[in-house]
Amino acid sequence: MKVVIIGGGIAGLTLGIFLRKQNIESVINERLVNMPERGHAFLMHSDGLSKLKELSPDDNTAVPGKTVDDFILKRPSGKEIKHLHLDSWKCIKRGDLIRFLKRSIPKDLLIEGREFSHFIYENDKVVAAAFKNGDLEYGDIFVGADGGNSKVRQQIIGDVTFTPVAVKEVVGVSYNEKLGKTHGENFTKFQDNTKGLAFGMIPTDKNEFVWFVQFDANANKVEDDSPEGIKTFCTELLKDFPAEVSELLSTNDFTSSYIWNTRDFDLLPTFHHQNVVLIGDAAHLSLPFTSAGTTNAIVDARTLVDELLQHENHEDAFEQYYATRAPQIEKHIQLGRELKHVFLNPTDQNDDDIPVPLIANKEQLDEVSANLQIEVLYFTDPICSTCWTIQPLLRKLKLEYGSYLNIKYCMGGMLPSWGEYPKGKVNGPTEVAKHWDEVCAIHEMPIDGDLWIEDPMNSSYPPSIAFKAAQMQDNDLAPLFLRRINEMVFVEKKNIIKWEFLEKAALEVGLDSARLLRDYEGRAKELFKEDLNTGKTHGVTSFPTLIFSDPSNDHVTIKGHQTYDHFVDIILQRLPHAKKAEIDTDPKNLFGHFPTMADKEFAYLSDISMEAAAVKLEELYDQGFLKKMESKNGILWKSNYFELV
Repeated sequence: MKVVIIGGGIAGLTLGIFLRKQNIESVINERLVNMPERGHAFLMHSDGLSKLKELSPDDNTAVPGKTVDDFILKRPSGKEIKHLHLDSWKCIKRGDLIRFLKRSIPKDLLIEGREFSHFIYENDKVVAAAFKNGDLEYGDIFVGADGGNSKVRQQIIGDVTFTPVAVKEVVGVSYNEKLGKTHGENFTKFQDNTKGLAFGMIPTDKNEFVWFVQFDANANKVEDDSPEGIKTFCTELLKDFPAEVSELLSTNDFTSSYIWNTRDFDLLPTFHHQNVVLIGDAAHLSLPFTSAGTTNAIVDARTLVDELLQHENHEDAFEQYYATRAPQIEKHIQLGRELKHVFLNPTDQNDDDIPVPLIANKEQLDEVSANLQIEVLYFTDPICSTCWTIQPLLRKLKLEYGSYLNIKYCMGGMLPSWGEYPKGKVNGPTEVAKHWDEVCAIHEMPIDGDLWIEDPMNSSYPPSIAFKAAQMQDNDLAPLFLRRINEMVFVEKKNIIKWEFLEKAALEVGLDSARLLRDYEGRAKELFKEDLNTGKTHGVTSFPTLIFSDPSNDHVTIKGHQTYDHFVDIILQRLPHAKKAEIDTDPKNLFGHFPTMADKEFAYLSDISMEAAAVKLEELYDQGFLKKMESKNGILWKSNYFELV
């Protein structure tokens, strides 16, 4: 089998390298000689980065790019309205990525100076690609990777209807040491809330930024597209924006800046015709608001190769490639259009509801019908040591039977204040310190009671309210937030009443800390009171308490520590046909599900002894796969698998 790739951009180069790695004959045909660096830079998530790592010419060649820590959205006044930690994002200069890819390709893989003209057919099947210089390239499969204005797409599918250009961008790269010290780690964006106008700056290196101006194309006309004309246009348009905007523009070389017309087209009904298939922008074009274009091109390439390897018939491979990629691409197209609407109609949205202009990296899980699920009310508290020590059991339950459970977290309000905590011998910080050390010794989960001596807490209400604020924002991220503040209080000895730690935890799990603060000071307090009332209604007096309800509304309540088999029995009594999922105990897989684990959790999920777990975890640490947080009474291990990319 020979694959002829038309287009030597990122999509085409990536596909060619993946094919050669599988010993599939291929050739990349690019119309330009010496691919230009136009495009400046782009953001890429781990979906694309992990696949790029596979293309490295050797183990010592790192994927290029600058890690971007946070996304910060502000108004031109400087008011911060969103602040999110970006897990696993890099900003990569296009030229750096092209050079990285070219280092991985054999000399005969890429032929430049070939501009596609048309296909040559025999018996209604393409047998060769013809180029304007007279060259012919014969093959078995032909791939259009020739961008948004794809000639290959036009020939096999026909014309597409592009959306009107409603938003334009001016893009540039600027070196600025002053801003490197203050903005060199974050994607900072200033967005007007009265009109379609925004300015963004993303670090590409220590003191270098790619920047962009997005503007309503119908409200603002660029009369002079010369370097000086673009500079004047940007300066006038952004005159009311903060000082760092004018500072960055002052060090920009406008001879390399350009105006970009943004547009897209609807999801195609197919990505192929007979033995010709499309990838990247040729197959689907998203608006730039999502930062998904380059990642999609790389994922397309890898997916197509995987399907070709799994199917003997290329038509079957192409159909499965479309079935895999089309649903995700459609989401990206719709998100881009939603973001465009918000941008052009800013007064229609309040600050909390503005979508984040980045595609999330969330694993797409099969939904289980509600009538096949058991609802679980889980009453817990951020400083409840028993709730912490049952984590190994709950994590195993999630992996084996999670698809059958709909878990709803309720805060119990265990410690209103020490004056309202009649708990026998445990009636003050000193007693809690002793109790925590005892619990640690019994259950083997790391807990450091010294917190109650060094910086004691006087209530569990503030972190409970913060959890309700996290739920208001994202039900999927809220449990991760709870886990993170658990780690802070039990292992790191952090007083999680303090906002600085709650904010840090929010950013680390991907929540918008600016919104969290607004909700924490607002409606989250009422939601917390509702949880307290729900607990009273169900007679909850200790933690953890879990109430299982089946579709017929039959209830069973369990409290405190239980055996794992007891949990399983409750599930099977209500759903007799529930099947246990097998746990893949490969450490990379386990840490993919749970980025942090204690020895007890790893041992429990791996079904090995604590001693064997300790040895294995130390080996992974020595190999660089894990980081560790040591405490007086144990270690918390953190995945480092992605950082190795």
